[in-house]
Amino acid sequence: MNSFHFRAVAILLSAFSILSLPQPAGAVSQHLATGIPVRLAADYVHAVIEAGRTTYSKAIVDRLHQNLKATENWRQDRTLLLPAQFLLKSSKISNERGIGMRYRLMSLWPINPKNSPQTKNEKLGLEEVVRNPDKPFTWIVQREDMWYYEAIYPDRAVTETCASCHNSHAKSPKTDFKKGDVMGGIVIDLPLGKRFSKTADIRIPPEVVTDYIFSILESDRTVYAKNIVERLGKQNIIQAREDWQTTNALMLPAQFLMHTSDRMREKNLDLDFELISLWPINPDHGPSGEFERTGLEAVAIHPIRPYMGHIQVGRKHFFQAVYPDRAVTPACVTCHNAHPKSPKRDFKLHDVMGGFVITLPLN
Repeated sequence: MNSFHFRAVAILLSAFSILSLPQPAGAVSQHLATGIPVRLAADYVHAVIEAGRTTYSKAIVDRLHQNLKATENWRQDRTLLLPAQFLLKSSKISNERGIGMRYRLMSLWPINPKNSPQTKNEKLGLEEVVRNPDKPFTWIVQREDMWYYEAIYPDRAVTETCASCHNSHAKSPKTDFKKGDVMGGIVIDLPLGKRFSKTADIRIPPEVVTDYIFSILESDRTVYAKNIVERLGKQNIIQAREDWQTTNALMLPAQFLMHTSDRMREKNLDLDFELISLWPINPDHGPSGEFERTGLEAVAIHPIRPYMGHIQVGRKHFFQAVYPDRAVTPACVTCHNAHPKSPKRDFKLHDVMGGFVITLPLN
């Protein structure tokens, strides 16, 4: 099933009682115990990372480059972060949450030596994805007393800006990149545990995979909202507007996430993500069924934990998780409270304004 149509189909089937009842977080079921194959889990994680970086590169940096540059010294220059800096800053936030999964950007030709490969396998993997960028380089390794699944995915120059920035940098060891070239790699680290058997069927619980996905999405949104929208807005350099596509403006943080969701679906992994709310400005972003409504109500009351369960659409089984969407900056609060179509106008900083709903196929 095309993930783009998942929520619409779920609404239709629920009207005929074909959609099964969800199980709350912590419930045990055969579907939840099955798990996600570890290679597919890594693919999901990479798809979300790449979608966020592509959105930032194309819809922000490339679109605005005539009027607002992206520079290495973005704070002093009062400009946009470079796409690589956006990814590095987001990965730092996610990695520091201590959820187990870690990711970072590295290269055989790094401008900053800190972004060089740190092990022989990382160097070998980078060399391999440069030669064969159609698939990741993966391996299993033990560090101290913990086993990890590691994967390196190619990091391409998705815009001309990416290539020209590296080519013109005084410290760049390589100055002939072209759009579409592999400039480095994204290494993803997934913990497998201390007691581990190297079997052909390594799986990760779906609730763990959705935790990983949420961490990346929330980190991207935090970097974009705080370091782009709020910072540049306060300096009166550029504002975020709802009609960003027809104006010289930034997209709103919520629009950034929705644009990332569209990019993610292009991978055809049946992985789906939506931003929804009990008080949506756009009615299309309200809950699509009982599971989503119950989940939004649950995270509004208990935002420390997501609402999770499984549903069935026809013969297909899906795992869904609803995570709280908080107001991370004053701009989020001001925008929603002042919007003429907003059903709720008393949001405060850090309030739960809605939810991230993440859907994974279990078949």
